[in-house]
Amino acid sequence: MLQQHLYREMYRTLLVAATISSYPGAVAEKLTDAEMDAWQALLHAHEQITTRLDAELKAEHGLTLSEYDVLLRLARAPQRSLRMTELAQRIMFSPSGLTRVVDRLEREGLVSRRRDSEDARVVFATLTDKGRERLRAAARTHLRGIREHFTGRLTLAQLRNVASALQVITGPHQPH
Repeated sequence: MLQQHLYREMYRTLLVAATISSYPGAVAEKLTDAEMDAWQALLHAHEQITTRLDAELKAEHGLTLSEYDVLLRLARAPQRSLRMTELAQRIMFSPSGLTRVVDRLEREGLVSRRRDSEDARVVFATLTDKGRERLRAAARTHLRGIREHFTGRLTLAQLRNVASALQVITGPHQPH
């Protein structure tokens, strides 16, 4: 799963930086305890939550978290359709990674693909009615999981603090 891969890469980067910083004359400076705690908390929380959400979606709906994300992005798009390149950007996948996910969704009849009539290089992915129904069913599981594993464990003030702190880094969330 892409999220797990990203988590592992971020964690390796952290470990390399921490190791390098322990050598005299190292280029990188050692992270403060507060920086290390915040970084590790972010990585561990992301990995634990996404792993649980992925497992629940697989068990209850036969969808991975990545597949769910593709269906959701298509459901929110005009005419439930997006160019494959735009879809890849929205879910932070490589084009080849997205192709594999969409191949599986297409085999199950949840997504269809078509070439643009004006530019054959452009391929659109479109959410089918069957995909929309599967997404609706999976959404209940996904939202329950978000509440159980994340939002339900925090107070309203903590939720606002988390959102505010992360938006300093990412900017305000723009749902697509």
